[in-house]
Amino acid sequence: MTNATPEQSSRPVSTPNQALVQKFINLRAEIGKAVVGQDDAVSAILIALLSEGHVLLEGVPGTAKTLLVKALSAGLALDHKRIQFTPDLMPGDLTGSLIYSSASGEFVFRPGPVFTNILLADEINRTPPKTQAALLEAMAEHQVTVDGEPRTLPTPFTVVATQNPVEYEGTYSLPEAQLDRFLLKVELPLPPREVEVEMLNRHAHNFDPARIESAGIKAVAGEEDVIAARSEIRHVETHPAIIDYIVDLVRATRESPAINLGVSPRGATALLHVSRAWAWLNGRMFVTPDDVKALAISALAHRISLHADAELDGLTAHQVISSILNSVPVPR
Repeated sequence: MTNATPEQSSRPVSTPNQALVQKFINLRAEIGKAVVGQDDAVSAILIALLSEGHVLLEGVPGTAKTLLVKALSAGLALDHKRIQFTPDLMPGDLTGSLIYSSASGEFVFRPGPVFTNILLADEINRTPPKTQAALLEAMAEHQVTVDGEPRTLPTPFTVVATQNPVEYEGTYSLPEAQLDRFLLKVELPLPPREVEVEMLNRHAHNFDPARIESAGIKAVAGEEDVIAARSEIRHVETHPAIIDYIVDLVRATRESPAINLGVSPRGATALLHVSRAWAWLNGRMFVTPDDVKALAISALAHRISLHADAELDGLTAHQVISSILNSVPVPR
């Protein structure tokens, strides 16, 4: 890993609360009791939770997207809810609505599933754009407005959305504005042979994904731990050279001939936040270029739009971001 810059090395640098960091390392291990071989997705969810953001998981059916969120919820003493996005889902089904109470003779608010700590938005791209957009205010402002009245969501609040690849039947592409609200996007690949063998061995020993308790997951962290970790992460140092590096990466996406729509300033701040969280999870209170590079694809690839010619040539957003990482000078 890249060493600290001379300025960082020449002054005392505080260290994270190691007991607190260890709780989230233990949380990874608890999730691993149910989910095998999806380390990138596990990291992305933890980073999104610690960075006060949201994560989008994309993969074909059967790649443990829903199981991953269930395992996370079991390892955290936090409230969680799941909502299945379908073509007939209405915005009020998500945010809640006013209903008439015969007892009081008044309309009262009935909270929707968005009022929770961890919301699993399952197959988000199987519902029309109007309902997808209902999540925008919740994700950006941590509140929803019903009948003109804003209602604050619990803290912490994180959306973990899953979607099937857009070429699958019955899917709606998420608009750029909503994709930009996701801190990270991770693609879950089909598992290699050895991982699939391990999965079947667990099922052969009576693991039931529909009963997450059968995995023996214990709650090892809770609301106070998440809030304390977020507070520490806000104090992770970011050297000016790292800031320049992030800006150069983002601006390179706007100048690439393969890219039609480059990364927005929100994308730059997202990369900064996740890099700080990754540094903290690795026991440091300062960001290195390697922290930025480790998360650049997950933080930036879903925020760009390729030219049609580039897509016809077989280029993907991941490949373009990788090329930019190789071309932009790394600070030393």
